[in-house]
Amino acid sequence: MIAELRAVVMRADLERLGRYDEHRVRQRLRDAFSARHTSIIMVDSECAGCLTLRPAEGRQWLEHFYLAPHHQGRGLGSAVLRAVLEGTDAQGLTVALNVLQGSAARRLYDRHGFVVEAQDPVDVFMVRPPGASIAAQA
Repeated sequence: MIAELRAVVMRADLERLGRYDEHRVRQRLRDAFSARHTSIIMVDSECAGCLTLRPAEGRQWLEHFYLAPHHQGRGLGSAVLRAVLEGTDAQGLTVALNVLQGSAARRLYDRHGFVVEAQDPVDVFMVRPPGASIAAQA
């Protein structure tokens, strides 16, 4: 279910970058999936998406944050991300992620205080120190 959601959500961006592969888009999630660190986002008893937050390299890595297309653009992603970041802020944790070049999701991360740490032709690697969204909104 989550692998299929990933394939649907990422298809347009991966195709734009010339990186879409019907099998690989699902297999990359299966290879890295961590049930222990993944939360399912439910709306009215329906699986609306998922999000993984796992510790690695002295940070919390935000991964596999996908919302079903019909749940996008309604503020759900912002609400979920805000709740996650309130928790990491309270623990004094830095959050890192990567997003595909040109992805609309980048605007969400910019609004919540993430800044570019590095990038390559496919990915933008972003980081957010504790409390950054509060400083960014001030």
